[in-house]
Amino acid sequence: MAEHVITGEVSNSKVAAVLGNEVEAQRVADHLRRSLDLPRSQVQLITSRDPRVGRKLEPESHGIFLTMLRAHLWLGLAGAVVGALAFALLFSMGIPFIVNSAVMAAGVLVFFGATAGLFLGGLVTLRPDHDPYILKIRGALEEGKCAVVVHALSHEQMKIAADLLQRSGGEVVRTL
Repeated sequence: MAEHVITGEVSNSKVAAVLGNEVEAQRVADHLRRSLDLPRSQVQLITSRDPRVGRKLEPESHGIFLTMLRAHLWLGLAGAVVGALAFALLFSMGIPFIVNSAVMAAGVLVFFGATAGLFLGGLVTLRPDHDPYILKIRGALEEGKCAVVVHALSHEQMKIAADLLQRSGGEVVRTL
């Protein structure tokens, strides 16, 4: 599946289940791979002994960098366009301040629109929806539990995986 326009990651959606022991987690991971016909790279088993937990939770470090670039570029441009449209609307309404200072008003509205877009790009880059997912898994690993993580390529695949993980009896956590 192709990367997304704004994010640059192949797998934006992640879902995981915390399970009590490694045998149970391995059984669930194998069942998911068979049921959804997913490769091993998409369904990860994580234990407290894993040396690279972060890499298994977020395997696309290059994609995260692309997310930063793309999100700021596209959302900054979108914000500038919204600012320009706001100027055009206010100018067409004949607002005296806008009409009398058209260049200054256009510049201010485009600047603040772009700034708002860049702030949104920063929010996308921070990926606040990933914090509960990461914190939950890391906390479970510290308690000696295991996790099965699915790096879904679509929201539909994530929903199916989440349903299977829920039925496995594990405590499920997901990103948006």
